[in-house]
Amino acid sequence: MTDDPTTSPDPARWRALAVCLIAGAMTLLDVSIVNVALPTLRTGLRADDSDVQWIIAGYALAFGVALVPAGRLGDARSRRSIFMVGVAIFTLSSAAAGASPNPTFLSVARVLQGLAAGLISPQVSGFIQNLFRGPERGRAFGLFGASIGISTAVGPLLGGLLVKLGGPDYGWRLVFYVNVPIGIVLLFFAHRLLPRGGGGRKQSLDPLGVALFAAAVLLVLFPLVEGTQGAPLSDRPWWLLAPAAALFVAFYLWERHWRARGRETLIELSLLKVRSYMFGLALGTFYFGGFTSIFLILTLYLQTGLHYSALEAGATGTSFAIGSAVAAFLGGRLVNRFGRILVVIGLVLVSIGLITIDLLVPHLSGHVGLKLAPALLVAGLGGGMVITPNVTLTLAEVNPAQAGSGGGMLQTAQRVGSAIGVAIILAQFFQRVAASKGQDYAGAFSTGLRTTVALIGVALLFGLVDLVRRRTTDHSPEPRHAMPEPEPRHAMP
Repeated sequence: MTDDPTTSPDPARWRALAVCLIAGAMTLLDVSIVNVALPTLRTGLRADDSDVQWIIAGYALAFGVALVPAGRLGDARSRRSIFMVGVAIFTLSSAAAGASPNPTFLSVARVLQGLAAGLISPQVSGFIQNLFRGPERGRAFGLFGASIGISTAVGPLLGGLLVKLGGPDYGWRLVFYVNVPIGIVLLFFAHRLLPRGGGGRKQSLDPLGVALFAAAVLLVLFPLVEGTQGAPLSDRPWWLLAPAAALFVAFYLWERHWRARGRETLIELSLLKVRSYMFGLALGTFYFGGFTSIFLILTLYLQTGLHYSALEAGATGTSFAIGSAVAAFLGGRLVNRFGRILVVIGLVLVSIGLITIDLLVPHLSGHVGLKLAPALLVAGLGGGMVITPNVTLTLAEVNPAQAGSGGGMLQTAQRVGSAIGVAIILAQFFQRVAASKGQDYAGAFSTGLRTTVALIGVALLFGLVDLVRRRTTDHSPEPRHAMPEPEPRHAMP
């Protein structure tokens, strides 16, 4: 098989997509699935607050740092090989996490999981860019968006179910072990179905650019994930942002120098001039800044504040997952017809759903999760209309030859946005709980929701500006590559 878009479509492309989506969903599940297992994990390993923080943060930190370099590596070498290496490491590190004898061992395993997830994720969007064209690409991205929405919302439910099945002593280990059989099956089918590629001229890996970019992202993410629960945001090492900014400047200057020498760079600098890409990047950053925290604070509110079981708390997000999956699938089919307006409508629906929840929470009693289901369904429908169309529109003008690095940069921005949102919203949540001496979980939840709505409001502003720009410039959502093809075999038909 080949990923050369000048040939006839790969007959195995839809089966290959299924392999990619399952792997991508597995990595995203591990962002949220661990949350509901934290109470039993803390007890089982005798972990303190610092341990728990790094068990969560280590994954996010490594994930964010690896994305762009891994995307570039897939572009420059064999996307299939990088994908399979990522799945293999993820599988082994998941087994290690499940067998962890102490918190330190688990934290190291989580960092390895995050690095592996960073290897896998940019290859997924890269394969979609390479394997699909025209309306099929929109449908493929629709399924990609559905998998993101489902995995994020279903993570707490699956985690709660595994904790219930395994009990207080073994349940949290099942949360990690569940990845092992999935990973083994994925490796088998990836070897059979994914296109080999990598047969052309090998490109520069830009090692200095990789080092500068990874160090800069690490310094940005570290103060965001390092803070202690309940501690004010001012206690974090924000001074690290200054050297991070200096490293980003050095990275940009190096990339210009490296490009002037005729070498391939880590990030395609011409992407920074593609307005559709930059608007989509900004929109996705702020949307994920709000979106990622929704189920984290909802789970905390239900499990800690209302004493729901892990399974009951996880099941609350089911209506969101259903709405998100349906809307993402339809959004992928409709994006080429309607363009950015779908994203704008989706952001409005998410805002309406979250504002409704905020208004309802102070007045609810009894089965709170069930009563929130309609509003979560509305938010889920909106979320599905945001993620898929935005990815499709953002990458529409990205040359498939740079699909990995372009997708990696997009996902890195989303991970940074997620880290910022989680840091701010969790700090607000725990400060409100501490101020009320552990009594006002509903108020803490509402405070977090309002910050979430504000972040999504900024994303909506970017969406509206881009919508106006596209209409005034008669911008089509169909792919129009802004960059010259580096080799004839990558030319679009």
